[in-house]
Amino acid sequence: MAIAKRIFLFLAINFLVVITISVILNLFNVRPFLNSYGLDYPSLMIFCLIWGMGGALISLSLSRIMAKWMMGVEIIDPHTNDAEAQKLLKTVYTLARDAGLRDMPQVGIYNSPELNAFATGPTKKRSLVAVSSGLLRRMNQKEIDGVLAHEITHVVNGDMVTMTLIQGIVNAFVMFLARVLAFVLSGNNKQQRQGSSLGASYFLLVILFEVVFMVLGSIVIAWFSRGKEFRADLGGAHLAGKEKMIAALNALRTQQADIDPRTEKPAYAAMKISTHKKSGGFMALFATHPPLEERIARLKNL
Repeated sequence: MAIAKRIFLFLAINFLVVITISVILNLFNVRPFLNSYGLDYPSLMIFCLIWGMGGALISLSLSRIMAKWMMGVEIIDPHTNDAEAQKLLKTVYTLARDAGLRDMPQVGIYNSPELNAFATGPTKKRSLVAVSSGLLRRMNQKEIDGVLAHEITHVVNGDMVTMTLIQGIVNAFVMFLARVLAFVLSGNNKQQRQGSSLGASYFLLVILFEVVFMVLGSIVIAWFSRGKEFRADLGGAHLAGKEKMIAALNALRTQQADIDPRTEKPAYAAMKISTHKKSGGFMALFATHPPLEERIARLKNL
C-alpha cells in the first residue's frame, strides 16, 4: 500500500509539473528554441529557466503536504491533552519566538527508529518541524532542545527557499549548457542551414552533457548545503545554548545505527540535522552535511 501511494504521488506531482510549466510556457509565448537558423538563444534561456525553476518551486510549494504523506508525519494539535506532545510544542514555540518568528511552525512526529528531525515548508509562515519518534525516545531534553534549535534556525534563515532557488538555477544552467554544446558538437548548425532535421547525435549528447553537468552541479549544491548546516548549528547554539547544541550533535554521532531510507531522499536529507552517509575523499564533495566531528569542533571553538 505504501509503495502504491508513493508511485501515485510521484506520477501525480510530475503530471502537475508538466501541465503547470506547459501553461506557463504558453503564457510567455515561448517559441521553439530550434529553428531553421539554428538555436534561438533567448527562447532557449527562457525555456530552461522555466523548466529548471518550475519543478523546484512546485516541489517546494508541496513540501509540507509531501512530508505528511510520504513520511507519515502526524501534526500535533496545539490543543492536545497529551503531556509529551504539549512539551514538544512548547519547546518549539519557545525557540521560534526567541528566534523572532511571528508565525509558529507546524510541529509533527513521524514514526521512525532513527534519531533525526527535519524542517520543510515553502515559507517561514508555512513551515513544518518534524521529529522522529526514535529521537524523542532516546534523547534527553537537553539534546532535544539542541536539535529543535537547529531546525528552527533553518526556518528562520529561509534555507528551504534558498536551496530550492539554488537547485532551480543549477537545473536551468544544466539544461542550457547541455543543449548549446550538443548543438555545436553534433554539427547540427550546418544541418539546420541545409534544412536537415536534427540527428540522433544531438539528443544523445544532450543526455550525456546533462548527466555530466548535473554531477558538477550537485557539487555546488552540496557546498551550499554544508554551509547552511554550519550556520544552523551556530544559530542553534545561540538559541538553545552552545552546550545543548554540542550535546545534540554528540548524541547523533554516537547513535547513528538506525537509518530510515525515507529521509535519505534529497528533499528531506538536505534539511535533516545530520545524515548517515559518511563520505571521504572525492565523494566528500557530494556530502550535504559536514562531518559531525567537524561541526562539534567548530562549536567548541566559538
